[in-house]
Amino acid sequence: MCTTCGCGGDHSHMHAHTDENGNVTIHATEHHHEHEHTHADGTTHTHEHSHEHGEGHDHPHTHEHEHTHADGTTHVHEHSHEHGEGHDHPHTHTISVEQDILSRNNAIAAHNREMFTARKILALNFVSSPGSGKTELLASTIRRADPKKLPITVIEGDQETSNDANRIRSAGARSVQVNTGKGCHLDAAMVHEALHHLEPAPGSVCFIENVGNLVCPAEFDLGEAHKVVVISVTEGEDKPLKYPDMFRAADLMIINKIDLLPYVNFNIDKCEEYAKRVNPRLRAIRVSATKGDGMDKWIKWLETELVLASF
Repeated sequence: MCTTCGCGGDHSHMHAHTDENGNVTIHATEHHHEHEHTHADGTTHTHEHSHEHGEGHDHPHTHEHEHTHADGTTHVHEHSHEHGEGHDHPHTHTISVEQDILSRNNAIAAHNREMFTARKILALNFVSSPGSGKTELLASTIRRADPKKLPITVIEGDQETSNDANRIRSAGARSVQVNTGKGCHLDAAMVHEALHHLEPAPGSVCFIENVGNLVCPAEFDLGEAHKVVVISVTEGEDKPLKYPDMFRAADLMIINKIDLLPYVNFNIDKCEEYAKRVNPRLRAIRVSATKGDGMDKWIKWLETELVLASF
């Protein structure tokens, strides 16, 4: 479950599919179970339920009470509320669930980080709204980088399809696709599962391209060294002010599609100013993934960070 919007399941069940070319796609699904319900006439129906559960496996509790009007008519009202130990109120239960979700996620993220550190891998969590050009930027980076200085692997996150993973492979890097279904972000467990299949080499860069969303991925640690937020000039320059949590969580902002600046109403200086207002330590690099502007500066940043990751 996402603690911001409630999407997805608390315990994602993951299964991997390998195609005829050896490419892996991981599907993360919600937990479902079925039970039978028999009516008074003897007919039986099977119901599928999806639910989150932690310790105690709490369920919503439903009860009825009668209400009698002055004219003698009686109505039965059904009420539903959640309870665990001590018959907690819903708002208390929600807080505890959020803490539990983030606690479990952070524990797995710490394990991911230990692996990255031990193998001297630079892991970067790529985040943005849909359409900013994350995948094209990664593909361009793979094509332009020296594979001896900057070996690259990619974990791709999308709700459906393996399109982006295929684009990454076509550019020359190994990639594992994670499909989140209804989920609006990757979590540490999904990344952990993908790493078992991807097995990035020691001393390499592992990009984690998150689901396009500037809200929920801000609060989920994946074990990365840095969050890199990508914004394009086809979006509003006030994005850092509208989505401050994401820009506060990031260490680098890439402003993409700068080749389109003559054709759009986007004040790039204002964008950087707003980003610095939200996060004074945030660095910015201006690039065009398709034309190549600024790509040398971006690749140099990657090479420097990879060297730092080796210590």
